[in-house]
Amino acid sequence: MNRPSVPVDSPAPGAVESSPPGAWEELVTAALLGTDRRTPPGCAPGREAPAALLDAAAVETVRRRAGLRPARAAQRPQPAPEDLRPKLPPAAARRLAMLLADRPGAAGGGRRGTAPDLMELLPQWLATANERGFAPPPQSLPALLDAARGRTDLRPAALAFAGPRAVWLARLNPDWRFALRAAPGGGAAVPHLEDSARIRQLWQEGLFAERVSLLSVIRAREPAAARELLTATWATERAEDRLMFLDSLRTGLGPQDEPFLEQALTDRSRNVRATAAELLSALPGSALAARMAVRAGACVALDHTRKAPTISVEAPHECDAGMERDGVVAKAPAGRGERSWWFGQLVEAAPLGTWPGRLGGRTPQEIVALPVADDWQGELHAAWCRAAVRQRDGEWARALLGSPSAPEAGGPGAVSLAERAKLLGTLGSAERAEWVAGFIATHGLSEAFQLLGVCAVPWAAPLGRAVVDALNIARDAGSYPWSFSGVMGLAERCLDPAEAGRLDGLQAVPDESEDSSPGAGGYWAEAFQRLATTLRLRAAMIEELEPLGPSGA
Repeated sequence: MNRPSVPVDSPAPGAVESSPPGAWEELVTAALLGTDRRTPPGCAPGREAPAALLDAAAVETVRRRAGLRPARAAQRPQPAPEDLRPKLPPAAARRLAMLLADRPGAAGGGRRGTAPDLMELLPQWLATANERGFAPPPQSLPALLDAARGRTDLRPAALAFAGPRAVWLARLNPDWRFALRAAPGGGAAVPHLEDSARIRQLWQEGLFAERVSLLSVIRAREPAAARELLTATWATERAEDRLMFLDSLRTGLGPQDEPFLEQALTDRSRNVRATAAELLSALPGSALAARMAVRAGACVALDHTRKAPTISVEAPHECDAGMERDGVVAKAPAGRGERSWWFGQLVEAAPLGTWPGRLGGRTPQEIVALPVADDWQGELHAAWCRAAVRQRDGEWARALLGSPSAPEAGGPGAVSLAERAKLLGTLGSAERAEWVAGFIATHGLSEAFQLLGVCAVPWAAPLGRAVVDALNIARDAGSYPWSFSGVMGLAERCLDPAEAGRLDGLQAVPDESEDSSPGAGGYWAEAFQRLATTLRLRAAMIEELEPLGPSGA
């Protein structure tokens, strides 16, 4: 049926007319309120108003979809840069497509089934591909960038694998802008170190991201040149920029940086001063470390008046201007006593070599074993832990870690599991794995998750055996496997694929005792089947990434 329509002003032939601002919103409002209460724009009130509203909406819909002025032709993008790295072997390329096509399920830690979680294997695949220097198939780049967009932990490895074409694509798709932010200088080329004129120009005129990237690249190769570049403009930089630039000195930090960092202790920004003090305290031979040693030593003494030698603590009664200049934060956090707050900062910044001479020539192990009077042990040991991590002192880390088989899972004194995980990071990978294996053998898996996270991948054989044995014990105890889902997930990613054979005897459904949780045996069988399948898949992935021979195609 033909509906009467209200005339709509039409543009002259060949003309292009744009809608009045807000025309579509006016039509939507009229439709929601009704034409009796709101007359559509350009329509007379009355019986014909509803039909006029529909006609106007139809015209506006067409205009919104197609009524665009022709734009000038955009400049054709430059060709993508060439990637000179060797191509992936065909089997590895197919595997990458499978990993990128997989989407994690919605189930939580108690998921059943034996199928591996392919997306969780992508980080290891990327690490191996990067280690062997392969270039990605061009058709895989969009999916790879989409995966990295959704998971920030993937970005460094994914962008390294994607190579220069990731930046080229990111300039064409705003969804991938993170690749520009992560690339050196926002994707801009960093000049060769020999081009001193171009380096000075980029440092003085470049965008902030370009300057940060330039400083980081130069610092990694020529620490002194980076420091000189920073010194030249330090006085004119903004406080937030000075803080970011100063942080780049962590790479290659050495005694040569001390004069510059000492000067930064007088900076007008408190955050800059604190960062400079932290960096100086990581240099045990610095003047700041010596000043902190004097202050901390005045607070700690050996008391021989008791039955056994005991450490006594007299925390500072004030935070003077010199302490603040050297990075001590005067105001304590809520719920923290001021004196203990100041004391912890002094001990943390003092060289650990201070204490044997101060405490009777004892070794770190002997010092940590000494009793501490008046409940100061927690504060003192925690500060020593932070100092050992900051100064990368393995001897003190071992002393504070204690024996992995000690009855107390928290370690000697006040060393918590979180502190132990940081201390383990100062040790070599083999020693770290051996220590955690001993801890698991004594305390089981419930306390070990944080410690497993700092162990090198793949886990060393003793650690892998300790984890599998502990999982087997948990299965025999009759609990559900999702109580250990975090450890099981780590095992899928970190257990050496060579251990898959040891799991064959654990994949059968065990007989359930009266104390077992209903159905737990079946769940455990599936969990071990999934673990074994994942390990064999990881072994196949690594084999597929073997470089092709001269005749390979």
